[in-house]
Amino acid sequence: MSKAITIADETVISKIYRIRGKKVMMDRDLAEMYGVETKRLNEQVKRNERRFPPDFMSQLTQPELEDWKSQIATSNKEKMGLRKLPNVFTEQGVAMLSSVLNSSTAIDVNIQIIRIFTRIREIFLSHQDLLLKMEQIEKKMLQQDDKTKKHEEEIQVIFKALKQLIRQEQEPRKEIGFKIKGK
Repeated sequence: MSKAITIADETVISKIYRIRGKKVMMDRDLAEMYGVETKRLNEQVKRNERRFPPDFMSQLTQPELEDWKSQIATSNKEKMGLRKLPNVFTEQGVAMLSSVLNSSTAIDVNIQIIRIFTRIREIFLSHQDLLLKMEQIEKKMLQQDDKTKKHEEEIQVIFKALKQLIRQEQEPRKEIGFKIKGK
């Protein structure tokens, strides 16, 4: 009987990046979570190339890698440890990894990652529903008579600010600050 592996949701979320307009995870982060070397993970992917079309997996370009490095807080040693451009995996690519990595750890971690991707998508969709309702209210306000003209302008400012907040898709954030050992 295998012992289930659990990784904090925050840890997984902090490893999801937005590249080329898609939520992806880096090969090195996935390998760490699966408990394998990045080299071994990529070897399995290469042996099963047909399972990883471009919408499942791609390789970062040099400019994308530089942009990624500038956005994360890592030591120079960790940044410079990259010998080749990393592979990134979409949600479907992460799911496909479970079929090529035949360990119980990989399967348990994959299930957890897919559940997190699903929750993120559900949150995004609920934001879309809220935006639709706000637009419906806004249309009703515009159809009212001139008595509400003054209030309408004030409400429009509020709607504009709320729409901007909703449309900004929340990027996973890394924790900042320091932790005290033992607490």
